Amino acid sequence: MTIQRMIRIIAGVFILLSLYLSYRYNGVDLIKPTWLWFTAFVGANLLQSGITKWCLMETILSKLGFQNSCDR
Repeated sequence: MTIQRMIRIIAGVFILLSLYLSYRYNGVDLIKPTWLWFTAFVGANLLQSGITKWCLMETILSKLGFQNSCDR
């Protein structure tokens, strides 16, 4: 699996998880807006990496041994 696909998967999981945690907290149906800050953080990082062409998660995944799509 390429780094670009892993970044999309990880970002999607983080966003869905934070949205779930903002709605269900300790099994009680209460809205916890503090988890939505995590969603905003992920979105801001995606925006930043699109503008600057640098992504910390890409650096981490390449050091873990995932291949870049350009290396194929």
